[in-house]
Amino acid sequence: MPDFPILTDGDVYSQFEYAQVVDAMRDAFCERAAGTLEAPPRWRVDAGEGELVFTAGSATGSANVTGFRVYETHPESGDEHTELVAVFDATTGAFAGLFVGFAIGGLRTGGIGGVAIDHLAREDGETLGVLGSGFQARAQVGAACAARDFAEVLIYSPTAESRESFAETADGEVEPPVRAVDDPEPVVRDADALVCATNSEEPVFDPDWLEPGTHVTTIGPRFRDAHELPLEVVDRADVIATDSLPQVDAYDRPYVASGDDRERMVELADVLEDPDLGRQRATDITLFCSVGLAGTEVVLGAEFLEQFT
Repeated sequence: MPDFPILTDGDVYSQFEYAQVVDAMRDAFCERAAGTLEAPPRWRVDAGEGELVFTAGSATGSANVTGFRVYETHPESGDEHTELVAVFDATTGAFAGLFVGFAIGGLRTGGIGGVAIDHLAREDGETLGVLGSGFQARAQVGAACAARDFAEVLIYSPTAESRESFAETADGEVEPPVRAVDDPEPVVRDADALVCATNSEEPVFDPDWLEPGTHVTTIGPRFRDAHELPLEVVDRADVIATDSLPQVDAYDRPYVASGDDRERMVELADVLEDPDLGRQRATDITLFCSVGLAGTEVVLGAEFLEQFT
Protein backbone atom coordinates (compact mmCIF):
# COMPACT_ATOMS: atom_id res chain seq x y z
CA MET A 1 0.00 0.00 0.00
CA PRO A 2 1.28 3.54 -0.73
CA ASP A 3 2.39 5.65 2.21
CA PHE A 4 0.67 8.73 0.81
CA PRO A 5 -3.07 9.48 0.78
CA ILE A 6 -5.23 8.82 -2.26
CA LEU A 7 -8.44 10.77 -1.79
CA THR A 8 -11.71 10.57 -3.70
CA ASP A 9 -14.57 13.00 -4.26
CA GLY A 10 -16.35 11.36 -1.35
CA ASP A 11 -13.44 12.15 0.94
CA VAL A 12 -13.39 15.79 -0.17
CA TYR A 13 -17.13 16.38 0.00
CA SER A 14 -17.36 14.76 3.43
CA GLN A 15 -15.16 17.39 5.07
CA PHE A 16 -14.88 20.57 3.01
CA GLU A 17 -16.42 23.97 3.72
CA TYR A 18 -16.93 26.66 1.08
CA ALA A 19 -15.34 29.31 3.29
CA GLN A 20 -12.20 27.17 3.41
CA VAL A 21 -12.20 26.90 -0.40
CA VAL A 22 -12.58 30.68 -0.87
CA ASP A 23 -9.81 31.40 1.64
CA ALA A 24 -7.45 28.97 -0.12
CA MET A 25 -8.13 30.60 -3.48
CA ARG A 26 -7.66 34.07 -2.02
CA ASP A 27 -4.27 32.94 -0.71
CA ALA A 28 -3.40 31.64 -4.18
CA PHE A 29 -4.21 35.01 -5.76
CA CYS A 30 -2.13 36.77 -3.13
CA GLU A 31 0.76 34.53 -4.16
CA ARG A 32 0.04 35.34 -7.80
CA ALA A 33 0.23 39.06 -7.00
CA ALA A 34 3.46 38.56 -5.06
CA GLY A 35 5.05 36.64 -7.95
CA THR A 36 5.32 33.32 -6.09
CA LEU A 37 2.64 31.47 -8.08
CA GLU A 38 3.90 30.05 -11.37
CA ALA A 39 0.89 29.37 -13.58
CA PRO A 40 1.62 28.61 -17.26
CA PRO A 41 -1.24 27.97 -19.70
CA ARG A 42 -2.57 24.42 -19.89
CA TRP A 43 -1.17 22.13 -22.53
CA ARG A 44 -2.55 19.15 -24.42
CA VAL A 45 -1.20 15.77 -25.52
CA ASP A 46 -2.83 13.83 -28.34
CA ALA A 47 -4.12 10.53 -26.97
CA GLY A 48 -6.05 8.37 -29.41
CA GLU A 49 -9.61 9.62 -29.80
CA GLY A 50 -9.05 12.46 -27.35
CA GLU A 51 -6.40 14.40 -25.51
CA LEU A 52 -4.79 14.55 -22.11
CA VAL A 53 -4.97 18.11 -20.75
CA PHE A 54 -2.49 19.24 -18.08
CA THR A 55 -2.59 22.28 -15.81
CA ALA A 56 0.53 22.58 -13.67
CA GLY A 57 1.68 25.21 -11.22
CA SER A 58 3.81 26.03 -8.22
CA ALA A 59 3.00 28.21 -5.23
CA THR A 60 6.39 28.72 -3.62
CA GLY A 61 5.34 31.25 -1.00
CA SER A 62 3.32 30.40 2.09
CA ALA A 63 1.52 27.48 0.40
CA ASN A 64 4.82 25.81 -0.59
CA VAL A 65 3.23 23.35 -3.01
CA THR A 66 3.67 22.30 -6.60
CA GLY A 67 1.88 19.80 -8.80
CA PHE A 68 -0.57 19.31 -11.61
CA ARG A 69 -4.08 18.36 -12.65
CA VAL A 70 -4.72 16.13 -15.65
CA TYR A 71 -7.98 15.23 -17.37
CA GLU A 72 -8.96 13.73 -20.72
CA THR A 73 -11.27 14.78 -23.53
CA HIS A 74 -12.24 11.39 -24.97
CA PRO A 75 -15.82 11.31 -26.29
CA GLU A 76 -16.94 8.32 -24.23
CA SER A 77 -18.04 8.92 -20.65
CA GLY A 78 -18.47 6.69 -17.64
CA ASP A 79 -17.23 5.92 -14.17
CA GLU A 80 -13.77 5.07 -15.48
CA HIS A 81 -13.29 8.65 -16.72
CA THR A 82 -11.92 11.00 -14.07
CA GLU A 83 -9.37 13.67 -13.18
CA LEU A 84 -6.19 13.44 -11.14
CA VAL A 85 -4.62 16.15 -9.00
CA ALA A 86 -1.10 15.43 -7.75
CA VAL A 87 0.39 17.51 -4.93
CA PHE A 88 4.11 17.80 -4.06
CA ASP A 89 6.10 19.77 -1.50
CA ALA A 90 7.65 22.69 -3.41
CA THR A 91 10.80 22.77 -1.28
CA THR A 92 11.74 19.10 -1.06
CA GLY A 93 9.80 17.67 -4.00
CA ALA A 94 8.27 15.05 -1.70
CA PHE A 95 4.98 13.65 -2.96
CA ALA A 96 2.16 14.68 -0.62
CA GLY A 97 -0.93 13.03 -2.04
CA LEU A 98 -3.25 12.31 -4.94
CA PHE A 99 -6.87 13.24 -5.60
CA VAL A 100 -8.99 11.11 -7.91
CA GLY A 101 -12.20 12.72 -9.12
CA PHE A 102 -13.76 16.01 -10.13
CA ALA A 103 -14.24 17.68 -6.75
CA ILE A 104 -10.97 19.63 -6.61
CA GLY A 105 -11.38 21.09 -10.10
CA GLY A 106 -14.98 22.11 -9.56
CA LEU A 107 -14.49 23.54 -6.08
CA ARG A 108 -11.43 25.58 -7.02
CA THR A 109 -13.38 27.14 -9.95
CA GLY A 110 -16.18 27.97 -7.54
CA GLY A 111 -13.70 29.38 -5.04
CA ILE A 112 -12.12 31.58 -7.70
CA GLY A 113 -15.59 32.85 -8.56
CA GLY A 114 -16.21 33.64 -4.90
CA VAL A 115 -13.02 35.69 -4.70
CA ALA A 116 -13.98 37.55 -7.88
CA ILE A 117 -17.43 38.44 -6.54
CA ASP A 118 -15.98 39.54 -3.21
CA HIS A 119 -13.54 41.93 -4.89
CA LEU A 120 -15.60 43.15 -7.85
CA ALA A 121 -19.28 43.17 -6.86
CA ARG A 122 -20.88 46.08 -5.03
CA GLU A 123 -20.54 45.84 -1.27
CA ASP A 124 -24.28 46.40 -0.80
CA GLY A 125 -25.29 43.65 -3.25
CA GLU A 126 -28.14 41.50 -1.93
CA THR A 127 -29.18 39.21 -4.79
CA LEU A 128 -27.10 36.53 -6.46
CA GLY A 129 -28.46 35.44 -9.84
CA VAL A 130 -27.39 32.20 -11.50
CA LEU A 131 -28.00 31.00 -15.04
CA GLY A 132 -27.27 27.28 -15.15
CA SER A 133 -27.98 24.39 -12.80
CA GLY A 134 -25.07 22.00 -13.20
CA PHE A 135 -22.06 20.97 -11.16
CA GLN A 136 -20.19 24.23 -11.76
CA ALA A 137 -23.20 26.39 -10.88
CA ARG A 138 -23.54 24.64 -7.53
CA ALA A 139 -19.92 25.37 -6.60
CA GLN A 140 -20.30 29.00 -7.68
CA VAL A 141 -23.34 29.47 -5.45
CA GLY A 142 -21.67 27.89 -2.44
CA ALA A 143 -18.49 29.93 -2.78
CA ALA A 144 -20.27 33.21 -3.55
CA CYS A 145 -22.45 32.84 -0.46
CA ALA A 146 -19.36 32.07 1.64
CA ALA A 147 -17.65 35.20 0.33
CA ARG A 148 -20.62 37.57 0.64
CA ASP A 149 -23.79 37.83 2.74
CA PHE A 150 -26.44 37.66 0.03
CA ALA A 151 -30.10 37.95 1.00
CA GLU A 152 -31.36 35.63 -1.77
CA VAL A 153 -30.26 33.46 -4.67
CA LEU A 154 -32.27 33.26 -7.90
CA ILE A 155 -31.66 30.38 -10.28
CA TYR A 156 -32.79 29.78 -13.85
CA SER A 157 -32.09 26.99 -16.32
CA PRO A 158 -34.28 25.96 -19.27
CA THR A 159 -35.47 22.66 -17.76
CA ALA A 160 -37.94 23.15 -14.92
CA GLU A 161 -36.99 19.89 -13.21
CA SER A 162 -33.31 20.78 -13.23
CA ARG A 163 -33.72 24.27 -11.78
CA GLU A 164 -36.18 23.12 -9.12
CA SER A 165 -33.89 20.27 -8.06
CA PHE A 166 -30.91 22.62 -8.00
CA ALA A 167 -32.76 25.16 -5.87
CA GLU A 168 -33.84 22.51 -3.39
CA THR A 169 -30.31 21.11 -3.04
CA ALA A 170 -28.54 24.49 -2.88
CA ASP A 171 -31.08 25.83 -0.38
CA GLY A 172 -29.83 23.28 2.10
CA GLU A 173 -26.18 24.21 1.55
CA VAL A 174 -26.12 28.01 1.83
CA GLU A 175 -27.53 30.56 4.23
CA PRO A 176 -29.76 32.70 1.95
CA PRO A 177 -32.91 31.19 0.45
CA VAL A 178 -32.51 29.78 -3.06
CA ARG A 179 -35.45 30.17 -5.42
CA ALA A 180 -35.97 28.72 -8.91
CA VAL A 181 -37.43 31.17 -11.45
CA ASP A 182 -39.16 30.18 -14.69
CA ASP A 183 -37.83 33.13 -16.74
CA PRO A 184 -34.22 34.35 -17.04
CA GLU A 185 -35.15 38.04 -17.31
CA PRO A 186 -35.99 38.69 -13.64
CA VAL A 187 -32.88 36.74 -12.59
CA VAL A 188 -30.67 39.06 -14.66
CA ARG A 189 -32.54 42.27 -13.81
CA ASP A 190 -32.62 41.59 -10.05
CA ALA A 191 -29.08 40.27 -9.73
CA ASP A 192 -26.43 42.40 -8.06
CA ALA A 193 -23.99 39.61 -8.95
CA LEU A 194 -24.80 37.36 -11.91
CA VAL A 195 -23.09 34.03 -12.61
CA CYS A 196 -23.37 32.44 -16.04
CA ALA A 197 -22.51 28.75 -15.68
CA THR A 198 -23.91 27.08 -18.77
CA ASN A 199 -22.64 25.06 -21.73
CA SER A 200 -24.49 27.26 -24.21
CA GLU A 201 -22.57 28.59 -27.19
CA GLU A 202 -25.21 31.28 -27.73
CA PRO A 203 -25.98 34.21 -25.38
CA VAL A 204 -28.19 33.15 -22.50
CA PHE A 205 -29.69 36.57 -21.78
CA ASP A 206 -30.59 39.86 -23.43
CA PRO A 207 -27.93 42.50 -22.64
CA ASP A 208 -30.69 45.10 -22.20
CA TRP A 209 -31.74 43.24 -19.03
CA LEU A 210 -28.43 44.00 -17.32
CA GLU A 211 -28.74 46.85 -14.84
CA PRO A 212 -25.94 49.35 -14.08
CA GLY A 213 -23.84 48.27 -11.13
CA THR A 214 -24.12 44.54 -11.80
CA HIS A 215 -21.17 42.20 -11.50
CA VAL A 216 -21.09 39.35 -14.05
CA THR A 217 -19.04 36.16 -13.95
CA THR A 218 -18.85 33.85 -16.97
CA ILE A 219 -17.42 30.34 -16.75
CA GLY A 220 -19.07 28.73 -19.78
CA PRO A 221 -18.15 29.07 -23.49
CA ARG A 222 -16.50 32.46 -24.00
CA PHE A 223 -15.13 32.76 -27.52
CA ARG A 224 -16.10 35.18 -30.28
CA ASP A 225 -17.71 32.35 -32.26
CA ALA A 226 -19.26 30.53 -29.27
CA HIS A 227 -20.21 32.45 -26.14
CA GLU A 228 -22.80 32.25 -23.37
CA LEU A 229 -22.30 35.94 -22.62
CA PRO A 230 -23.65 38.62 -24.96
CA LEU A 231 -20.72 40.40 -26.58
CA GLU A 232 -22.41 43.70 -25.81
CA VAL A 233 -21.77 43.03 -22.11
CA VAL A 234 -18.04 42.79 -22.77
CA ASP A 235 -18.12 46.16 -24.52
CA ARG A 236 -20.25 47.74 -21.76
CA ALA A 237 -18.13 46.48 -18.89
CA ASP A 238 -16.21 49.16 -17.03
CA VAL A 239 -13.84 46.52 -15.64
CA ILE A 240 -12.87 43.22 -17.28
CA ALA A 241 -10.88 40.84 -15.12
CA THR A 242 -9.67 37.27 -15.51
CA ASP A 243 -7.72 34.83 -13.40
CA SER A 244 -5.04 34.20 -16.06
CA LEU A 245 -4.07 36.52 -18.90
CA PRO A 246 -1.53 33.96 -20.22
CA GLN A 247 -4.34 31.41 -20.55
CA VAL A 248 -6.54 33.95 -22.38
CA ASP A 249 -3.72 34.62 -24.84
CA ALA A 250 -2.95 30.91 -25.30
CA TYR A 251 -6.36 29.97 -26.73
CA ASP A 252 -6.27 28.98 -30.38
CA ARG A 253 -9.48 30.88 -31.17
CA PRO A 254 -10.49 34.52 -30.59
CA TYR A 255 -11.61 35.22 -27.03
CA VAL A 256 -14.74 37.26 -26.21
CA ALA A 257 -12.50 40.06 -24.98
CA SER A 258 -10.49 40.76 -28.11
CA GLY A 259 -8.81 43.86 -29.50
CA ASP A 260 -9.36 46.91 -27.32
CA ASP A 261 -11.33 44.83 -24.80
CA ARG A 262 -8.36 42.49 -24.37
CA GLU A 263 -6.12 45.50 -23.75
CA ARG A 264 -8.43 46.53 -20.91
CA MET A 265 -8.33 43.15 -19.16
CA VAL A 266 -6.62 42.89 -15.79
CA GLU A 267 -5.74 39.92 -13.63
CA LEU A 268 -7.83 39.35 -10.53
CA ALA A 269 -4.63 39.01 -8.51
CA ASP A 270 -3.72 42.57 -9.46
CA VAL A 271 -7.16 43.79 -8.35
CA LEU A 272 -6.56 42.22 -4.94
CA GLU A 273 -3.26 44.07 -4.71
CA ASP A 274 -4.56 47.37 -6.15
CA PRO A 275 -8.35 47.88 -5.74
CA ASP A 276 -8.16 50.92 -8.03
CA LEU A 277 -7.98 48.42 -10.92
CA GLY A 278 -11.43 47.13 -9.97
CA ARG A 279 -14.83 48.69 -9.33
CA GLN A 280 -14.72 52.45 -8.78
CA ARG A 281 -18.39 53.40 -8.87
CA ALA A 282 -21.66 51.84 -7.74
CA THR A 283 -22.91 52.01 -11.33
CA ASP A 284 -19.92 50.19 -12.84
CA ILE A 285 -20.53 46.93 -14.64
CA THR A 286 -17.74 44.53 -13.73
CA LEU A 287 -17.00 41.34 -15.65
CA PHE A 288 -14.96 38.34 -14.53
CA CYS A 289 -13.92 35.81 -17.18
CA SER A 290 -12.94 32.59 -15.43
CA VAL A 291 -10.44 30.58 -17.48
CA GLY A 292 -8.66 28.51 -14.83
CA LEU A 293 -5.54 29.76 -13.07
CA ALA A 294 -3.06 26.88 -13.03
CA GLY A 295 -1.69 25.92 -9.65
CA THR A 296 -4.89 26.70 -7.79
CA GLU A 297 -5.86 23.01 -7.87
CA VAL A 298 -2.71 22.01 -6.00
CA VAL A 299 -3.10 24.87 -3.51
CA LEU A 300 -6.61 23.65 -2.70
CA GLY A 301 -5.48 20.03 -2.69
CA ALA A 302 -2.76 20.83 -0.16
CA GLU A 303 -5.34 22.54 2.04
CA PHE A 304 -7.49 19.41 2.06
CA LEU A 305 -4.52 17.09 2.60
CA GLU A 306 -3.83 18.80 5.92
CA GLN A 307 -7.17 17.46 7.14
CA PHE A 308 -6.33 13.87 6.23
CA THR A 309 -2.74 13.63 7.41
